[in-house]
Amino acid sequence: MSNRFREHLDEEPEEEGEMDIRIKKKAPVSENQFFRKLFTEGVVSKEAATEMLPFLIFLSVLGMLYIANSHMAIKNIRNIDQLSKEVKEMSWEYKSLKADLMFKSKLTEVAKKVDTLGIKELTEPPKKIVISSNEY
Repeated sequence: MSNRFREHLDEEPEEEGEMDIRIKKKAPVSENQFFRKLFTEGVVSKEAATEMLPFLIFLSVLGMLYIANSHMAIKNIRNIDQLSKEVKEMSWEYKSLKADLMFKSKLTEVAKKVDTLGIKELTEPPKKIVISSNEY
């Protein structure tokens, strides 16, 4: 099997003159030169840039609104989390205070507290006072 590409290259006539190939090294391009070339010779000209300016300003305003909206959403989420934690804590506090009040309002606990004042629990049932209607 022969190499067809090799034969094809051999068949091409050689050029008579030698080509002088010189490699030019590019000088380092500063940023100012890059932007200057881009706007004067490159893709965007000065006229096109000035025509696109309102649209670019519009896009930048939309970007800022998007960022501000995300910051506000995060702030609201944090606020909601904080308030939910406070509600849980207050619910726990309410339940513990309610249980404490129920315990302190028992008859035996009230009797212990009032005993220091000299008041004692009744041992006989209360008496009913009856007043007739013509005694007023």
